[in-house]
Amino acid sequence: MSAKHPLAGIAFGLLAYGIWGFFPLYFHQLSHIAPMDILANRALWACLFVSLLLTLSQQWGKVRNILGRPRQIAMLSLAALLVGSNWLVFLWAVGNHQVVESSLGYFLTPLVNVLLGLLILKERLNGKEWLAIALALAALLNEIITLGGLPWVSLFLAATFGTYGLVRKQVPVDALSGLWLETLVMLPVCLIYALWQAQDGHAVFVFSDLSTATWLIGAGILTALPLIAFAAATQRLDLATVGMLMYINPTMQFLTAVYVFNEPLHMGKLLTFGLIWLGLLIFSWSAWQKYR
Repeated sequence: MSAKHPLAGIAFGLLAYGIWGFFPLYFHQLSHIAPMDILANRALWACLFVSLLLTLSQQWGKVRNILGRPRQIAMLSLAALLVGSNWLVFLWAVGNHQVVESSLGYFLTPLVNVLLGLLILKERLNGKEWLAIALALAALLNEIITLGGLPWVSLFLAATFGTYGLVRKQVPVDALSGLWLETLVMLPVCLIYALWQAQDGHAVFVFSDLSTATWLIGAGILTALPLIAFAAATQRLDLATVGMLMYINPTMQFLTAVYVFNEPLHMGKLLTFGLIWLGLLIFSWSAWQKYR
């Protein structure tokens, strides 16, 4: 492990991935709210909460520096589109008892990152990484045969989050400033949606009860907290260790889906997950060897 305070880094990593893994349970409390309504509130309250954090930490200067760089603004706008659509489909999955599918998507994300590195960044893959990709493709083929079609939820979540990571990697912006700008870019779309809904008498940002209001405001805060913890973890740990911790999130989602929400898990799905887990084990072994 690199750097100072590796135990603190692991603690921050566990906090970040633990919160993300807890999201299905949290957003299940809002299953009576339309996914787009939740997304609009999540973007608004996250933007306001991060604004407060930027004010308290006196970091608005970093934001002003970014505003003078059109390319970075364009890249962050693309990142906002990717992560916003990812959030929306994830919220739909939670509300429609598809958490097993969402967990599969986030298990696939590291392998999508490898594939994007090959196709976009022209990175070379070693034998273990090719084997991990082959196992992921075998899992996808098994899923197509089992379902009789593509697992669209899993593929969309993996593709959007993997591409989001690729875009953010190319923009040297800290987590707080980046999240503030991403949520700011989402707000016009959310406000247009709210105005459209208001024409039918539906208020997106007005709540009938205190409980719903609390859960929605909390969603904005919970959007920012794991990103701050993740940034703190990456400052203290090497990439291989951060990569190992990454699997906490989809594992928690998977266990929540099966043992809390009682979503069905037939043999075909188990084979899909088995192939993915084997691929991730090989990929992690390769990543550990690289960074050691």
